[in-house]
Amino acid sequence: MLERRPSHDDLIDHLVRSTALQRGEAARVVLDVLAYFDESTEEFVRRRHRELQSGGSVNAEIFERIAAELPHRAVAPPELSLRQLRRIVYG
Repeated sequence: MLERRPSHDDLIDHLVRSTALQRGEAARVVLDVLAYFDESTEEFVRRRHRELQSGGSVNAEIFERIAAELPHRAVAPPELSLRQLRRIVYG
């Protein structure tokens, strides 16, 4: 059986009408946004840790910042302690 993926043609059409994006560009934007919001809490924590670490931040700053960012996600996870965040990254 084929897996049916939802069509986002109406949103793509809206972006084409309301921005300077071409249809292919608008479709990529929609897929990027959907992938961003589909990211699990664990994936978000690991990704942000890598990004902040590569930017020169140290772990004490990184985990504080991630803890402050989590409640502002589209679907906020339950509050996680700094220890829980470290365990997500380091196991």
